[in-house]
Amino acid sequence: MKAERQQAILELLHQAQSLTTESLAARLNVSIETIRRDLSALQQRGMIQRSHGQARIIRHDNHNNESPFQTRLKRHYAHKSDIARHALAWIEQGMTIALDASSTCWFLARQLPDIALTVFTNSHPVCVELGKRERVQLISSGGQLQRQFGYYLNPALASQLKGLEIDLFIFSCEGVDGDGILWDSSEHNARFKSLLLKRASQSLLLMDKSKFNRASVVRIGPLSEVTHLVSDAEPELAP
Repeated sequence: MKAERQQAILELLHQAQSLTTESLAARLNVSIETIRRDLSALQQRGMIQRSHGQARIIRHDNHNNESPFQTRLKRHYAHKSDIARHALAWIEQGMTIALDASSTCWFLARQLPDIALTVFTNSHPVCVELGKRERVQLISSGGQLQRQFGYYLNPALASQLKGLEIDLFIFSCEGVDGDGILWDSSEHNARFKSLLLKRASQSLLLMDKSKFNRASVVRIGPLSEVTHLVSDAEPELAP
């Protein structure tokens, strides 16, 4: 698929710093014309630079493409709050759920009733909110707190998840492109979401319509891995 091939191009450029169009075409076993179209798309997204038949990655630091949590809270807040309210229908007493560090999940946490639940999260604001619920057993991913962005970084996350049986993973992301690929702006958050998608019995994606047909920096995985979608619109995917 196009999105997977473009992600492969980015990974090759990360490794080699700079490659020719011909070299990329040979490594990915596709035509030079196909690679040129992919490079044009990646260039338009601000991810690569092209010069004299070569492409190189534009290296960002870990947070250049991330918005601070307080900024994200203000974007489409009415839609997010409404989407979060609809998501409550999937949560039942006694479940073990996981919440990501999205602002939409914070809106969900605010509306979550004080019922017997186990909640696992990497979100500091969600921890603060759910710490007020006496019947909620709260498990933080722990690690180094990224205060501006509202989440914890824990390199031992995969080991930590081995001891948890997640019934439902609820999350949002930066966008889903026309090929049905989920994207995020942060490598750390993308890794958290990818791991939880694989670990959870079911998953629930919360996404407002502004994020459809939109890609970002880091690939999470295919939309087909998600069990349920709660949104204010339906995504239009490529045939």
